[in-house]
Amino acid sequence: MTALRPERESAPYGGEAAYGGTESFEAEAFQPGAPFGDTADPRPWTVQQAPQYGQDDWFGQPQPYTEPAVEPYEQYETYEPLLQPASDGLYETYDPVGSVRAPGGIPTETALQHPPIDEETVALRVEEARRIAAAAEPIPAPPAPGGRAARRKAARRHGRHGGSPGAHAGPGAAQGPEEGLGEGGLSAAPRSRIEARRAARARKPSAGVIASRVIGEVFITTGVVMLLFVTYQLWWSNIRAHQQAGREATSLQEEWKSGKRAPGAFEPGQGFAILHIPKLDVVVPIAEGISKSKVLDRGMVGHYDENSIKTAMPEDKAGNFGIAGHRNTHGEPFRYINRLKPGDPIVVETQDTYYVYDMASILPVTPPSNVSVLQPVPPGSGFTQPGRYITLTTCTPEFTSKYRMIVWGKMVEERPRSEGKPDALVQ
Repeated sequence: MTALRPERESAPYGGEAAYGGTESFEAEAFQPGAPFGDTADPRPWTVQQAPQYGQDDWFGQPQPYTEPAVEPYEQYETYEPLLQPASDGLYETYDPVGSVRAPGGIPTETALQHPPIDEETVALRVEEARRIAAAAEPIPAPPAPGGRAARRKAARRHGRHGGSPGAHAGPGAAQGPEEGLGEGGLSAAPRSRIEARRAARARKPSAGVIASRVIGEVFITTGVVMLLFVTYQLWWSNIRAHQQAGREATSLQEEWKSGKRAPGAFEPGQGFAILHIPKLDVVVPIAEGISKSKVLDRGMVGHYDENSIKTAMPEDKAGNFGIAGHRNTHGEPFRYINRLKPGDPIVVETQDTYYVYDMASILPVTPPSNVSVLQPVPPGSGFTQPGRYITLTTCTPEFTSKYRMIVWGKMVEERPRSEGKPDALVQ
Protein backbone atom coordinates (compact mmCIF):
# COMPACT_ATOMS: atom_id res chain seq x y z
CA MET A 1 0.00 0.00 0.00
CA THR A 2 1.30 3.47 -0.91
CA ALA A 3 0.39 6.51 1.17
CA LEU A 4 -0.69 9.77 -0.42
CA ARG A 5 1.74 12.63 -0.21
CA PRO A 6 2.09 16.14 -1.75
CA GLU A 7 3.41 16.58 -5.25
CA ARG A 8 6.19 18.90 -4.11
CA GLU A 9 8.51 17.13 -1.65
CA SER A 10 10.54 20.15 -0.61
CA ALA A 11 7.73 22.38 0.66
CA PRO A 12 7.85 23.08 4.43
CA TYR A 13 4.95 22.19 6.69
CA GLY A 14 4.80 24.35 9.77
CA GLY A 15 8.56 24.84 9.61
CA GLU A 16 9.25 21.12 10.21
CA ALA A 17 9.94 18.18 8.02
CA ALA A 18 6.98 15.83 7.55
CA TYR A 19 7.00 12.09 8.44
CA GLY A 20 8.12 9.58 5.87
CA GLY A 21 11.28 11.46 4.81
CA THR A 22 9.36 13.94 2.56
CA GLU A 23 8.31 17.53 3.07
CA SER A 24 4.84 19.01 2.77
CA PHE A 25 3.80 22.55 1.99
CA GLU A 26 1.08 24.93 2.94
CA ALA A 27 -1.36 25.53 0.16
CA GLU A 28 -1.36 29.08 -1.12
CA ALA A 29 -4.55 31.01 -0.75
CA PHE A 30 -6.26 30.72 -4.09
CA GLN A 31 -7.65 33.84 -5.73
CA PRO A 32 -9.78 33.49 -8.77
CA GLY A 33 -7.98 34.68 -11.83
CA ALA A 34 -4.58 34.66 -10.13
CA PRO A 35 -1.72 32.60 -11.54
CA PHE A 36 -0.71 29.44 -9.73
CA GLY A 37 2.84 28.32 -10.19
CA ASP A 38 3.90 28.47 -13.79
CA THR A 39 0.40 28.06 -15.23
CA ALA A 40 -2.34 30.66 -15.30
CA ASP A 41 -5.67 29.81 -13.76
CA PRO A 42 -7.89 28.47 -16.53
CA ARG A 43 -10.97 29.80 -14.71
CA PRO A 44 -10.78 33.61 -14.86
CA TRP A 45 -14.24 34.08 -13.23
CA THR A 46 -15.59 34.17 -9.77
CA VAL A 47 -18.43 32.06 -8.40
CA GLN A 48 -20.85 34.92 -8.99
CA GLN A 49 -19.57 35.50 -12.53
CA ALA A 50 -19.73 31.84 -13.60
CA PRO A 51 -21.78 31.51 -16.80
CA GLN A 52 -24.57 28.99 -17.03
CA TYR A 53 -23.23 26.44 -19.45
CA GLY A 54 -25.58 24.21 -21.32
CA GLN A 55 -25.22 20.46 -21.44
CA ASP A 56 -24.95 19.17 -24.98
CA ASP A 57 -27.15 16.43 -26.13
CA TRP A 58 -25.67 13.83 -28.43
CA PHE A 59 -28.42 14.28 -30.98
CA GLY A 60 -30.06 17.58 -30.08
CA GLN A 61 -29.60 21.22 -29.38
CA PRO A 62 -27.71 22.50 -26.31
CA GLN A 63 -29.84 22.76 -23.16
CA PRO A 64 -29.36 25.24 -20.34
CA TYR A 65 -27.36 23.89 -17.37
CA THR A 66 -29.32 24.05 -14.12
CA GLU A 67 -26.73 22.77 -11.60
CA PRO A 68 -24.79 25.37 -9.53
CA ALA A 69 -21.33 26.23 -10.61
CA VAL A 70 -18.42 24.42 -9.02
CA GLU A 71 -16.72 26.38 -6.33
CA PRO A 72 -13.00 26.89 -6.73
CA TYR A 73 -10.57 25.01 -4.59
CA GLU A 74 -9.68 26.84 -1.42
CA GLN A 75 -6.47 24.94 -0.86
CA TYR A 76 -4.78 21.74 -1.70
CA GLU A 77 -5.11 19.00 0.90
CA THR A 78 -2.08 17.74 2.79
CA TYR A 79 -1.84 14.24 4.17
CA GLU A 80 -0.46 13.00 7.43
CA PRO A 81 1.61 9.81 7.50
CA LEU A 82 -0.54 6.73 8.19
CA LEU A 83 -0.57 5.00 11.58
CA GLN A 84 -0.41 1.26 11.95
CA PRO A 85 -1.14 -0.71 15.22
CA ALA A 86 1.86 -2.47 16.66
CA SER A 87 1.79 -5.91 18.30
CA ASP A 88 1.94 -4.48 21.86
CA GLY A 89 -1.25 -2.43 21.46
CA LEU A 90 0.54 0.92 20.87
CA TYR A 91 0.73 2.81 17.60
CA GLU A 92 3.88 3.54 15.66
CA THR A 93 4.52 5.67 12.60
CA TYR A 94 4.04 3.92 9.30
CA ASP A 95 6.58 4.81 6.63
CA PRO A 96 5.13 4.33 3.14
CA VAL A 97 8.49 4.81 1.44
CA GLY A 98 10.22 2.16 3.53
CA SER A 99 13.15 4.24 4.73
CA VAL A 100 15.52 3.03 7.41
CA ARG A 101 13.98 3.19 10.87
CA ALA A 102 15.47 4.00 14.22
CA PRO A 103 14.72 1.84 17.30
CA GLY A 104 11.05 2.22 18.25
CA GLY A 105 9.75 2.22 14.67
CA ILE A 106 10.51 5.96 13.88
CA PRO A 107 12.31 7.03 10.68
CA THR A 108 15.91 8.02 11.08
CA GLU A 109 15.22 11.59 9.84
CA THR A 110 12.87 12.28 12.74
CA ALA A 111 14.46 10.04 15.41
CA LEU A 112 15.57 13.09 17.41
CA GLN A 113 12.03 14.44 17.63
CA HIS A 114 10.66 10.98 18.61
CA PRO A 115 13.11 9.02 20.80
CA PRO A 116 12.82 5.23 20.72
CA ILE A 117 10.42 3.44 23.17
CA ASP A 118 12.04 0.65 25.13
CA GLU A 119 10.23 -2.37 26.61
CA GLU A 120 10.26 -0.99 30.17
CA THR A 121 8.53 2.21 29.06
CA VAL A 122 5.93 0.20 27.14
CA ALA A 123 5.24 -1.96 30.22
CA LEU A 124 4.89 1.13 32.42
CA ARG A 125 2.47 2.74 29.99
CA VAL A 126 0.38 -0.41 29.71
CA GLU A 127 0.25 -0.77 33.50
CA GLU A 128 -0.74 2.87 33.88
CA ALA A 129 -3.51 2.44 31.32
CA ARG A 130 -4.84 -0.62 33.14
CA ARG A 131 -4.74 1.23 36.46
CA ILE A 132 -6.65 4.14 35.03
CA ALA A 133 -9.25 1.81 33.52
CA ALA A 134 -9.66 -0.08 36.82
CA ALA A 135 -10.07 3.14 38.79
CA ALA A 136 -12.72 4.43 36.44
CA GLU A 137 -16.19 4.37 37.94
CA PRO A 138 -18.60 1.90 36.33
CA ILE A 139 -21.28 3.36 34.17
CA PRO A 140 -24.61 3.02 35.97
CA ALA A 141 -27.06 0.64 34.36
CA PRO A 142 -29.99 2.25 32.58
CA PRO A 143 -33.35 2.03 34.28
CA ALA A 144 -35.51 -0.97 33.64
CA PRO A 145 -37.49 -0.65 30.44
CA GLY A 146 -41.22 -0.40 30.77
CA GLY A 147 -43.35 1.18 33.40
CA ARG A 148 -44.44 0.33 36.90
CA ALA A 149 -45.91 -3.05 35.90
CA ALA A 150 -42.57 -4.14 34.43
CA ARG A 151 -40.74 -3.18 37.63
CA ARG A 152 -43.24 -5.13 39.73
CA LYS A 153 -42.84 -8.18 37.53
CA ALA A 154 -39.04 -7.96 37.81
CA ALA A 155 -39.35 -7.63 41.60
CA ARG A 156 -41.50 -10.77 41.79
CA ARG A 157 -39.01 -12.73 39.72
CA HIS A 158 -36.23 -11.41 41.92
CA GLY A 159 -38.00 -12.69 45.04
CA ARG A 160 -38.83 -16.11 43.60
CA HIS A 161 -35.30 -16.77 42.49
CA GLY A 162 -33.76 -15.81 45.83
CA GLY A 163 -32.13 -12.61 44.60
CA SER A 164 -30.10 -14.22 41.83
CA PRO A 165 -28.25 -11.29 40.22
CA GLY A 166 -29.48 -10.70 36.72
CA ALA A 167 -31.01 -14.16 36.37
CA HIS A 168 -34.37 -13.03 34.99
CA ALA A 169 -34.65 -9.37 35.83
CA GLY A 170 -34.00 -6.48 33.52
CA PRO A 171 -30.94 -4.23 33.47
CA GLY A 172 -32.28 -2.05 36.27
CA ALA A 173 -33.24 -4.89 38.60
CA ALA A 174 -31.57 -5.25 41.96
CA GLN A 175 -28.25 -7.03 41.68
CA GLY A 176 -27.60 -7.92 45.33
CA PRO A 177 -29.17 -10.07 48.04
CA GLU A 178 -30.57 -7.04 49.80
CA GLU A 179 -33.91 -5.74 48.64
CA GLY A 180 -33.53 -2.85 46.21
CA LEU A 181 -29.73 -2.85 46.34
CA GLY A 182 -27.46 -3.10 43.37
CA GLU A 183 -23.74 -3.59 43.01
CA GLY A 184 -21.75 -2.00 45.82
CA GLY A 185 -24.87 -1.67 48.00
CA LEU A 186 -26.22 1.31 46.00
CA SER A 187 -29.91 1.56 45.33
CA ALA A 188 -30.59 0.39 41.78
CA ALA A 189 -34.40 0.34 41.67
CA PRO A 190 -36.28 1.56 44.76
CA ARG A 191 -39.34 -0.48 45.54
CA SER A 192 -42.65 0.62 46.87
CA ARG A 193 -44.03 -0.71 50.13
CA ILE A 194 -46.37 -3.09 48.31
CA GLU A 195 -43.54 -4.45 46.17
CA ALA A 196 -41.36 -4.96 49.23
CA ARG A 197 -44.14 -6.91 50.96
CA ARG A 198 -44.69 -9.06 47.91
CA ALA A 199 -40.97 -9.79 47.69
CA ALA A 200 -40.89 -10.69 51.41
CA ARG A 201 -43.85 -13.05 50.97
CA ALA A 202 -42.17 -14.64 47.96
CA ARG A 203 -39.05 -15.32 50.03
CA LYS A 204 -41.01 -17.13 52.74
CA PRO A 205 -40.89 -20.95 52.47
CA SER A 206 -44.03 -22.68 51.30
CA ALA A 207 -46.08 -25.15 53.33
CA GLY A 208 -44.50 -28.07 51.49
CA VAL A 209 -41.01 -26.87 52.32
CA ILE A 210 -41.91 -26.44 55.98
CA ALA A 211 -43.51 -29.91 56.10
CA SER A 212 -40.44 -31.52 54.52
CA ARG A 213 -38.20 -29.78 57.02
CA VAL A 214 -40.31 -31.01 59.94
CA ILE A 215 -40.34 -34.56 58.61
CA GLY A 216 -36.60 -34.45 58.07
CA GLU A 217 -36.01 -33.24 61.63
CA VAL A 218 -38.27 -35.99 62.98
CA PHE A 219 -36.35 -38.63 61.05
CA ILE A 220 -33.01 -37.27 62.24
CA THR A 221 -34.20 -37.15 65.85
CA THR A 222 -35.58 -40.68 65.60
CA GLY A 223 -32.33 -41.94 64.15
CA VAL A 224 -30.30 -40.33 66.92
CA VAL A 225 -32.61 -41.79 69.60
CA MET A 226 -32.38 -45.26 68.04
CA LEU A 227 -28.61 -45.03 67.86
CA LEU A 228 -28.44 -44.05 71.52
CA PHE A 229 -30.81 -46.90 72.44
CA VAL A 230 -28.75 -49.47 70.56
CA THR A 231 -25.60 -48.16 72.22
CA TYR A 232 -27.27 -48.47 75.60
CA GLN A 233 -28.52 -52.00 74.94
CA LEU A 234 -25.36 -53.44 73.45
CA TRP A 235 -22.75 -51.66 75.49
CA TRP A 236 -23.89 -49.77 78.55
CA SER A 237 -26.46 -52.35 79.72
CA ASN A 238 -23.75 -55.03 79.79
CA ILE A 239 -21.38 -52.86 81.79
CA ARG A 240 -24.06 -51.97 84.32
CA ALA A 241 -25.34 -55.57 84.60
CA HIS A 242 -21.83 -56.93 85.16
CA GLN A 243 -21.31 -54.43 87.95
CA GLN A 244 -24.60 -55.34 89.65
CA ALA A 245 -24.05 -59.07 89.27
CA GLY A 246 -20.51 -58.79 90.61
CA ARG A 247 -21.64 -56.87 93.69
CA GLU A 248 -24.39 -59.45 94.32
CA ALA A 249 -21.97 -62.39 94.06
CA THR A 250 -19.46 -60.73 96.39
CA SER A 251 -22.17 -59.88 98.91
CA LEU A 252 -23.54 -63.43 98.76
CA GLN A 253 -20.14 -65.04 99.44
CA GLU A 254 -19.43 -62.68 102.34
CA GLU A 255 -22.79 -63.54 103.93
CA TRP A 256 -22.03 -67.23 103.54
CA LYS A 257 -18.73 -66.83 105.31
CA SER A 258 -20.22 -64.81 108.14
CA GLY A 259 -23.25 -67.11 108.55
CA LYS A 260 -25.80 -64.30 108.14
CA ARG A 261 -27.63 -66.06 105.25
CA ALA A 262 -29.50 -69.20 106.38
CA PRO A 263 -30.63 -71.84 103.83
CA GLY A 264 -34.33 -72.09 103.15
CA ALA A 265 -36.94 -70.15 101.23
CA PHE A 266 -35.86 -67.03 99.38
CA GLU A 267 -37.70 -63.87 98.45
CA PRO A 268 -38.22 -62.99 94.75
CA GLY A 269 -35.08 -61.32 93.44
CA GLN A 270 -32.96 -62.60 96.31
CA GLY A 271 -29.74 -64.38 95.38
CA PHE A 272 -29.12 -67.81 96.87
CA ALA A 273 -26.51 -69.55 94.62
CA ILE A 274 -23.72 -68.96 92.09
CA LEU A 275 -23.59 -70.59 88.65
CA HIS A 276 -20.21 -71.63 87.19
CA ILE A 277 -19.70 -72.65 83.56
CA PRO A 278 -15.92 -73.10 83.28
CA LYS A 279 -15.85 -73.62 79.52
CA LEU A 280 -17.56 -70.26 78.92
CA ASP A 281 -15.85 -68.47 81.84
CA VAL A 282 -19.24 -67.66 83.35
CA VAL A 283 -19.65 -66.84 87.04
CA VAL A 284 -23.05 -65.33 87.79
CA PRO A 285 -25.43 -65.22 90.78
CA ILE A 286 -28.70 -67.19 90.74
CA ALA A 287 -31.69 -65.35 92.19
CA GLU A 288 -35.22 -66.39 92.96
CA GLY A 289 -37.73 -65.76 90.15
CA ILE A 290 -37.39 -64.76 86.51
CA SER A 291 -38.42 -61.10 86.81
CA LYS A 292 -36.65 -58.99 84.19
CA SER A 293 -36.40 -55.85 86.29
CA LYS A 294 -35.38 -57.55 89.55
CA VAL A 295 -33.28 -60.44 88.25
CA LEU A 296 -32.54 -60.88 84.52
CA ASP A 297 -31.86 -57.22 83.63
CA ARG A 298 -29.46 -56.98 86.54
CA GLY A 299 -27.16 -59.55 84.98
CA MET A 300 -28.25 -62.49 87.16
CA VAL A 301 -29.78 -65.89 86.31
CA GLY A 302 -33.35 -66.53 87.50
CA HIS A 303 -34.83 -69.67 89.01
CA TYR A 304 -38.23 -70.81 87.72
CA ASP A 305 -40.27 -70.80 90.93
CA GLU A 306 -43.60 -69.33 89.93
CA ASN A 307 -46.99 -70.86 90.61
CA SER A 308 -47.51 -71.84 86.97
CA ILE A 309 -43.92 -72.91 86.36
CA LYS A 310 -42.27 -74.24 89.49
CA THR A 311 -39.06 -76.26 89.34
CA ALA A 312 -36.97 -78.11 91.89
CA MET A 313 -33.99 -76.81 93.89
CA PRO A 314 -30.50 -78.32 93.53
CA GLU A 315 -30.68 -80.00 96.94
CA ASP A 316 -33.90 -81.84 96.08
CA LYS A 317 -33.40 -85.61 95.68
CA ALA A 318 -35.30 -85.61 92.37
CA GLY A 319 -36.48 -82.95 90.00
CA ASN A 320 -35.47 -80.51 87.31
CA PHE A 321 -33.66 -77.31 88.38
CA GLY A 322 -34.73 -74.82 85.76
CA ILE A 323 -32.98 -71.44 85.29
CA ALA A 324 -33.19 -68.64 82.68
CA GLY A 325 -30.78 -65.93 81.54
CA HIS A 326 -30.25 -63.32 78.83
CA ARG A 327 -28.40 -64.29 75.69
CA ASN A 328 -27.86 -60.68 74.60
CA THR A 329 -27.63 -57.42 76.57
CA HIS A 330 -27.81 -56.97 80.36
CA GLY A 331 -24.74 -59.07 81.06
CA GLU A 332 -25.72 -61.79 78.52
CA PRO A 333 -24.62 -64.75 80.75
CA PHE A 334 -26.10 -67.39 78.37
CA ARG A 335 -24.86 -65.92 75.09
CA TYR A 336 -22.60 -68.86 74.19
CA ILE A 337 -24.39 -71.83 75.79
CA ASN A 338 -24.84 -73.21 72.27
CA ARG A 339 -21.10 -74.00 72.36
CA LEU A 340 -21.48 -76.50 75.18
CA LYS A 341 -20.82 -80.14 74.34
CA PRO A 342 -21.96 -83.29 76.14
CA GLY A 343 -19.82 -83.85 79.21
CA ASP A 344 -18.96 -80.13 79.79
CA PRO A 345 -19.36 -79.36 83.52
CA ILE A 346 -21.98 -76.96 84.91
CA VAL A 347 -21.53 -76.17 88.63
CA VAL A 348 -24.06 -74.65 91.04
CA GLU A 349 -22.45 -73.31 94.24
CA THR A 350 -24.66 -72.85 97.33
CA GLN A 351 -23.94 -71.93 100.94
CA ASP A 352 -23.10 -75.53 101.91
CA THR A 353 -22.60 -77.57 98.74
CA TYR A 354 -21.23 -77.71 95.19
CA TYR A 355 -23.56 -79.42 92.69
CA VAL A 356 -21.81 -80.60 89.54
CA TYR A 357 -23.81 -81.36 86.34
CA ASP A 358 -22.59 -82.73 83.03
CA MET A 359 -24.10 -81.24 79.89
CA ALA A 360 -26.29 -83.94 78.30
CA SER A 361 -28.20 -82.53 75.32
CA ILE A 362 -29.40 -79.36 73.61
CA LEU A 363 -32.62 -78.27 71.91
CA PRO A 364 -31.63 -75.46 69.50
CA VAL A 365 -35.08 -74.03 68.83
CA THR A 366 -38.47 -74.32 70.52
CA PRO A 367 -41.44 -72.01 70.97
CA PRO A 368 -41.64 -69.95 74.18
CA SER A 369 -44.90 -71.70 75.00
CA ASN A 370 -43.16 -75.10 75.25
CA VAL A 371 -42.94 -75.29 79.04
CA SER A 372 -42.61 -79.07 78.94
CA VAL A 373 -38.85 -78.62 78.77
CA LEU A 374 -39.01 -77.77 82.51
CA GLN A 375 -40.85 -80.92 83.57
CA PRO A 376 -39.16 -83.30 86.04
CA VAL A 377 -38.42 -85.62 83.12
CA PRO A 378 -38.33 -83.24 80.15
CA PRO A 379 -39.27 -84.76 76.79
CA GLY A 380 -36.62 -84.54 74.13
CA SER A 381 -33.80 -84.34 76.66
CA GLY A 382 -32.88 -87.98 76.41
CA PHE A 383 -33.81 -88.65 80.03
CA THR A 384 -36.16 -91.57 80.56
CA GLN A 385 -36.64 -91.67 84.30
CA PRO A 386 -36.74 -89.21 87.21
CA GLY A 387 -33.42 -87.84 88.35
CA ARG A 388 -31.59 -84.68 89.35
CA TYR A 389 -31.44 -82.55 86.25
CA ILE A 390 -30.71 -78.94 85.30
CA THR A 391 -32.29 -76.95 82.46
CA LEU A 392 -30.83 -73.72 81.03
CA THR A 393 -33.18 -71.60 78.86
CA THR A 394 -32.44 -68.51 76.79
CA CYS A 395 -33.73 -66.60 73.76
CA THR A 396 -32.76 -67.42 70.19
CA PRO A 397 -31.75 -66.31 67.58
CA GLU A 398 -29.45 -63.67 68.97
CA PHE A 399 -30.91 -60.21 69.55
CA THR A 400 -34.43 -61.62 69.30
CA SER A 401 -36.89 -63.36 71.64
CA LYS A 402 -38.89 -65.26 69.04
CA TYR A 403 -37.75 -68.74 70.12
CA ARG A 404 -36.02 -70.46 73.02
CA MET A 405 -32.84 -72.54 73.21
CA ILE A 406 -32.69 -75.33 75.79
CA VAL A 407 -29.63 -77.02 77.34
CA TRP A 408 -30.03 -79.98 79.69
CA GLY A 409 -27.61 -81.46 82.21
CA LYS A 410 -27.51 -84.31 84.66
CA MET A 411 -26.06 -84.13 88.19
CA VAL A 412 -22.91 -86.22 88.56
CA GLU A 413 -21.48 -84.94 91.86
CA GLU A 414 -22.65 -83.34 95.11
CA ARG A 415 -19.67 -82.02 97.07
CA PRO A 416 -19.83 -80.25 100.45
CA ARG A 417 -17.97 -76.98 100.66
CA SER A 418 -15.93 -78.33 103.55
CA GLU A 419 -14.25 -80.76 101.15
CA GLY A 420 -13.08 -77.98 98.87
CA LYS A 421 -13.89 -77.10 95.32
CA PRO A 422 -14.75 -79.81 92.82
CA ASP A 423 -12.31 -80.74 90.08
CA ALA A 424 -14.38 -78.83 87.50
CA LEU A 425 -13.54 -75.52 89.26
CA VAL A 426 -9.93 -76.39 90.10
CA GLN A 427 -8.77 -77.08 86.57
